[in-house]
Amino acid sequence: MSEDVVTADAGAADATPIQAGSVKKNSFVVLKGFPCKVVDISTSKTGKHGHAKANIVGIDIFTGKKYEEMCPTSHNVLQPVVNRKDYQLVDIEDDGFVVLMDENNETRSDLKLDFEGDDVHKKIKQDFEDGKELLVTVLSAMKTEKIIASKELNP
Repeated sequence: MSEDVVTADAGAADATPIQAGSVKKNSFVVLKGFPCKVVDISTSKTGKHGHAKANIVGIDIFTGKKYEEMCPTSHNVLQPVVNRKDYQLVDIEDDGFVVLMDENNETRSDLKLDFEGDDVHKKIKQDFEDGKELLVTVLSAMKTEKIIASKELNP
């Protein structure tokens, strides 16, 4: 008789708790369920009910949308685990998907460029069509990934 071990992932690796009072500008926090970079934080004094409040304003790292949240400084907010990784751009498919290669020569083709809504993606396509060798930066957080930057390998 074999025992099957089933593990459930509660998404705990995506974000870690951090006290709202210790959030700093330019750090990352989860606001309204989205990973954001903090652009402004202000704290109010304790009121008659005893809690100092932190007002956190952040910009979504993937969409650029602004989110705001207020919570007591003693409470925890989530800090997303944000990773950046550089890949060499190998090809751009007709449907917008890109073929990327990492430093171990492993390829992936699960990311898509948005030619209409993203200026960075438009520039990547233009530079690639001009024959430039590009290194693209992929930002990943909370099971979402996006190409956020590119630079020429041998200018």
